[in-house]
Amino acid sequence: MGMPSMPELLIILAIVVLLFGAKKIPELAKGLGSGIKNFKKAMREDEEEIAANGEKKEIEQKESTASTTKSSETTNA
Repeated sequence: MGMPSMPELLIILAIVVLLFGAKKIPELAKGLGSGIKNFKKAMREDEEEIAANGEKKEIEQKESTASTTKSSETTNA
């Protein structure tokens, strides 16, 4: 089953216009667009949060490694 051809798309468009009316279609498209925009924003914020948490863990690991090195140096001296 392939993509619908041009006449089939026109029939679908006509049915959508009949069901929702010409005034509702731009409102539906605007709502869909804002929903997609909000979704992308949330995804970007999650990625930034994950990256920040990863950097924080790396810093903590470096600090713990440095403190263990210092404690072993003091015990050896």
